[in-house]
Amino acid sequence: MADDARRPGRVSAEAERDAGDHAVGDDLAPVIPLFGSRAPAPEASRDRAVTSTSRRDEATGWSRPGAAFDDPVDAESPDEIRDRAEAVLLRKLRGHSLSLAEARTALGGIDGVDDSVVEDVVTKFVDLGYLDDEAFAEQLAMSAIERRGQGRRAVAQTLRKRGISREVADAAIAELPDDDAERALEFARSKARNVGGKDYDASLRRLAGQLARRGYSSSISLEAARQALAEAGIRRAPFSRPAASAAVRFTPDD
Repeated sequence: MADDARRPGRVSAEAERDAGDHAVGDDLAPVIPLFGSRAPAPEASRDRAVTSTSRRDEATGWSRPGAAFDDPVDAESPDEIRDRAEAVLLRKLRGHSLSLAEARTALGGIDGVDDSVVEDVVTKFVDLGYLDDEAFAEQLAMSAIERRGQGRRAVAQTLRKRGISREVADAAIAELPDDDAERALEFARSKARNVGGKDYDASLRRLAGQLARRGYSSSISLEAARQALAEAGIRRAPFSRPAASAAVRFTPDD
């Protein structure tokens, strides 16, 4: 038996079994992963992800996730800034009139608008007739005396608060009718009954003070108050003198 195993061409039973086992294994179909080729090593996956990200960065310009939100907004051109400033000022003028000073203040509060843009827009609106301090001052002055019954000093204060220059304001006031005395008396007549009381001096002081606060001079206020009280039948008691504390005080006339 040992001799047969050593003879050429003869194979032992153990060798045949081993050969059979290898043959059966060779006949099996190769194992194929369910998801394609064999999973790459962690290092390879990371490298491929970096490469993919790099390609995406080159295509989109993103340096990191969310970088698109950090990109600065395209800057406005000078013409776009000027157009935006004109639109804002035009909306304001549709609501109410503005002086040149008020228009400059409104434009100066707009983002991106500098002094040069402010002056360009104001100049354009003046040329178009949208801004006119002379006409605006006359309008304010007439409204002050006709609707609110104010005197000249109050008119001057109103114009000054609206940014009208002293020269323009003086010209507008000079055009007003010289009827402060008549308007003061008309106002005093409407208030005489309400301020009347047993104390004549107190009534006179109260009424003259109301006239002074409306912008009438001290002399006009005092004379109108006296006449209105007299017409209303409110007089000082006979043989009585005004108390020193009852004197009416005014600021000096302009």
